[in-house]
Amino acid sequence: MEGIVFGQYVPGSSLLHRLDPRTKIIVSAILLWLVFVVETPAEFTAYGLFILFLYIIGGVAGSFLKVMKPGLFLIIITLVLNMFFTPGETMFSIGPVPVSRTGLENGLILGLKIVYLILLSSLVTLVTSPVRMTDGLEQLMKPFKRVGLPASELAMMINIALRFIPTFWEETDKIIKAQKSRGADFESWHLQKRAKYMTALLVPLFVSSFRKADELAMAMESRGYVVGMERTSLHKLEFRPLDFLVLALTVTITGAFVMYKYF
Repeated sequence: MEGIVFGQYVPGSSLLHRLDPRTKIIVSAILLWLVFVVETPAEFTAYGLFILFLYIIGGVAGSFLKVMKPGLFLIIITLVLNMFFTPGETMFSIGPVPVSRTGLENGLILGLKIVYLILLSSLVTLVTSPVRMTDGLEQLMKPFKRVGLPASELAMMINIALRFIPTFWEETDKIIKAQKSRGADFESWHLQKRAKYMTALLVPLFVSSFRKADELAMAMESRGYVVGMERTSLHKLEFRPLDFLVLALTVTITGAFVMYKYF
């Protein structure tokens, strides 16, 4: 579990840190959509290098490989499932199980798309503080208040869920180390023993999660938080020329890519 940084914020003064949170959310939504558009090896390579470039200019390049850890595991799972269960031309066999060329290609494509989704989602949280993220989400969802959408509460829920992920992993890592010091073997291949040790992990993990949620609720109440109450923000969000430039470039490049690809 060590090294997982999804949901964490890294303070800084880079170009990405200075952007308005609404700009980052809109641009990231466009880039996440583009993940489902890229298809060829050249497009995947170029898109991967572009994401790496974003991490470099954001000053969080050191988190690039750490963020990819859960993605690499998903690539392996996706690749194996597609190799064995997708019909098509057989490339080779592992024992009695044939491996198809179509399954191998589909597994690699889906796995890479999952990694790109994780990298882009993590980048937004790495360069945006929790308070500004909440303000940005609330401002973007404000128009939907007219149809009864609780924009403020929903924005806060999303942000709390994102920020709770690293806390959850840290707590999991602590419990695993504590159980290992007591003789637990989480790498055991014996199914019954593994189930026993997983129970010793999950029970204290759920108890700790509920305790932290209760502590958070009491902290919010002690600070006067009331559901539905209109609240002001210490720092008013305002689009600057840099934000308009980034949005214009993103829309232009995306539009040009879609035109080139489909027309």
